[in-house]
Amino acid sequence: MSGGWSEIVGQAEAVATLQRAAADQSGPDSSGAMTHAWLLTGPPGSGRSNLAYAFAAALLSRPGGIEPEVETLVTARTHPDLVTLATEGVLITIAQARQVVQRASLAPSSSRYRVVVVEDADRMAERTSNALLKALEEPPPETVWILCAPSEADLLPTIRSRVRTLTLQVPDPVEVARLLVERDGVEPAIAERAAREAQSHIGMARRLATSEEARARRAETLEIAMRVSTAASAVLAAARFVEIATADAVALSAERDDAERAQAMHQLGIEPGGTVPPQLRRQLKELEEAQKQRAKRGMRDGVDRILVDLLSLYRDILMSQLGVGRELVNHAMRPTVEAAAGYLARAAVIDVLDAIRLARERIGANVPPLLALEAMLVVAARAAQRR
Repeated sequence: MSGGWSEIVGQAEAVATLQRAAADQSGPDSSGAMTHAWLLTGPPGSGRSNLAYAFAAALLSRPGGIEPEVETLVTARTHPDLVTLATEGVLITIAQARQVVQRASLAPSSSRYRVVVVEDADRMAERTSNALLKALEEPPPETVWILCAPSEADLLPTIRSRVRTLTLQVPDPVEVARLLVERDGVEPAIAERAAREAQSHIGMARRLATSEEARARRAETLEIAMRVSTAASAVLAAARFVEIATADAVALSAERDDAERAQAMHQLGIEPGGTVPPQLRRQLKELEEAQKQRAKRGMRDGVDRILVDLLSLYRDILMSQLGVGRELVNHAMRPTVEAAAGYLARAAVIDVLDAIRLARERIGANVPPLLALEAMLVVAARAAQRR
């Protein structure tokens, strides 16, 4: 399967809207389908970034469709008229935002538009958001902004009032599984299970479908949670969860880190295995610092994925207690789920669900993941004692 629009799953209405906008030749300042600033919202894994870059590729192509050569450059993030803003850290810095605003003010060099994609618009402090505000208020006529965020509430009202919002839906697991089969060559049964356990998060579904280690790590976290019954076991489980999240982050970033260092060495004219001259060490040090920040965020994202998996497990237990006739997210753990539904008090299960949500909020507010996990798992331990 090729990229572009074809890799957008379950968002037919949003795709149609953006295709009409890309085909509109009246310009972003007209009253037509096109406008100068867009906000794509939706839950993690709904494909916000993929849709943003597909739209960018269409805008940077001639009207009528996405040109293959443009798609290649956009995929590599090397198109001269594409500006991107994302962060490997916890927040986008004001310096990053100002640099993007400056680049966004330039006229396009080879396309109809200069397109700016902000992948993590929700990761901006108020001061940083204000740095973008003027660019959105008075944009150059040939510049188009595409912002991505989980929801409109994650942005300042002044920014929300200057963008056109498209809200994405959670894709159907069947559609996600079909994408994995057609694009990645995954066996249908593995694709179906991965899509369900990832709760239609496209990126996570692909990871589960293509990595036996990722599947094993997920299974271990759920099994550990079901064994927690004392405060001591909660503390040990929290530490193991951090280890698992760290290992997952390392596995995801190791190949990318090595490739980035090799490319940097090549650009600096240093042979593989060669000695780095003192005057060039600063550039490599900056790269290493950026990679460390990415690893830190990767670990936090990994902990959040564990918490999302735990939410699905305890939700399955609660649905089983309520007798709701629906497919379990963790179908492979049905015996464990049904057993837990029998011995856990329903109120205790609800308490654990609330504790998991609170742990996610605390980590999002920069509470150390280990402390947030310990507090959550202590609630799970109490639940195990309320039989």
